[in-house]
Amino acid sequence: MAKTLMADSLGATTVGNLMFEIARDHIPAVALVTDDDIRDAKHRLWRDMQLVTEPGGAAAFVALLSGAYRPEKDERVGVVVCGANTSMDVFGQLFT
Repeated sequence: MAKTLMADSLGATTVGNLMFEIARDHIPAVALVTDDDIRDAKHRLWRDMQLVTEPGGAAAFVALLSGAYRPEKDERVGVVVCGANTSMDVFGQLFT
């Protein structure tokens, strides 16, 4: 059985040349988070803010919550969350 990711939108095995060049030039680091942390963040975003998010859309938020990303002193951080690709059936599994 193939290993799956909760945030399958972030699990690309290849990247196009254009995107790779942009990322290489503008992204200084990445943060790794666990599937369990993503699940917890999705639940917290719903519980505290009534936001329905897809796993990939909660990844930046969970990086901050888990400490995988620690902002520098006085760094301003914005987190964009999205949920356009979330079905209510899948989202409902958080609560079962």
